[in-house]
Amino acid sequence: MNPRPAVLAACCIAASSLHAQSTDRPAHLETVREWLQQPAKARAASIPSLTLTRTEADPVIELVFARLRDEARVERAAELDAKDGARRKPTRLLTVTAAGKQLKVYERTFGEAPKTGHSLWISMHGGGGAPARVNDGQWNNQIELYQPAEGIYVAPRAPTNTWNLWHEGHIDDLFDRLIENYVIDRGVDPNRVYLMGYSAGGDGVYQLAPRMADRFAAASMMAGHPNGVAVDSLRNLPFMIWMGANDGAYKRNEQAASYGEKLDALRAADPAGYLHETHIVAGKGHWMDREDRAALPWMARYTRDPWPKKLVWRQSGRLHDRFYWLELPAGAAKNGQTVRAEVEGQRVTIVSEGVEALRLRLSDAMVDLDRPLQVVWNGAARTVSAERTLHPIYRSLMQRLDPASVATAYVDLRP
Repeated sequence: MNPRPAVLAACCIAASSLHAQSTDRPAHLETVREWLQQPAKARAASIPSLTLTRTEADPVIELVFARLRDEARVERAAELDAKDGARRKPTRLLTVTAAGKQLKVYERTFGEAPKTGHSLWISMHGGGGAPARVNDGQWNNQIELYQPAEGIYVAPRAPTNTWNLWHEGHIDDLFDRLIENYVIDRGVDPNRVYLMGYSAGGDGVYQLAPRMADRFAAASMMAGHPNGVAVDSLRNLPFMIWMGANDGAYKRNEQAASYGEKLDALRAADPAGYLHETHIVAGKGHWMDREDRAALPWMARYTRDPWPKKLVWRQSGRLHDRFYWLELPAGAAKNGQTVRAEVEGQRVTIVSEGVEALRLRLSDAMVDLDRPLQVVWNGAARTVSAERTLHPIYRSLMQRLDPASVATAYVDLRP
């Protein structure tokens, strides 16, 4: 039986003992249970209008997640069915399908799972604009390249052979689904997912880490090129740069040093954010003789905070509608948009550029939803109230099967 983290195991506990826990308004929780029995289409069209107490919210999240998890396991059965890998016996092969693409994934497991579940390490191979056999060789090498002390280590095969194979738009969707699959089927802790990549895989880390920072606990770039990406969104994601000092092709070494300096400047201006290290390895070229393996224990020290008190969200490359506790209306995201947001007690301060509407995804993990909030957006202040309801819980989990980042209330804003 697959190990499950505490948040997932709690779903089973909640389902069996809910009546005993909820003596204040058992009818509300019974309504949720009955609603969840409906087919998916009918359920989405008939979300009960329930206002939840703080003590009711967690059991409701657990019930909804358990239902959607079980449905996803059935729907994704072919993706979750692992085969023996082509390399060594401990290696397993899986596939992930999203955005019209298929991602083949080698997997190896290391160490014993902690109570919260295994960590997940996504490791992207090099190659890029090369024949398929070259990228296949790089993929086969990547599964052997690193060994975390604990965790499920996966090496996906990029679905294309283009130069930008790890930062085409479909990769975001594939990695979202990959992470979900390991959360729902293998009990991975969604707060301990790590990203790394070598060469063209390092290019992918530079690009994916900022735009998907809210999915990862830490990231490490090895021997890649940034291709002009903005790094503002790394505010809450510990980030490493590893580069051979003699790796002069495409000026990768100069770019690595320059990006290290950019992160230095961001850290100096915001000392509580932008945790990073830059390693320019003396005497090494594109191959660093595995000195970059030191990144793994460094990354393993960090756990994702899905509700950071301060964040910076800058759209760059593939656009996203949701980032930590902020969300844009569908289709409103544009390259260059920037939102800086901070929570201090019951006060939310937002400074934005190019944003006309914004949703706050709220939780008692960041504010007290039983008290009014003061929102100051680009200098204009207002007082708002937010109620815990079933709708944001269900919508959060339909967007992502990530129980740690579920909102229990929404506030929709315009400047």
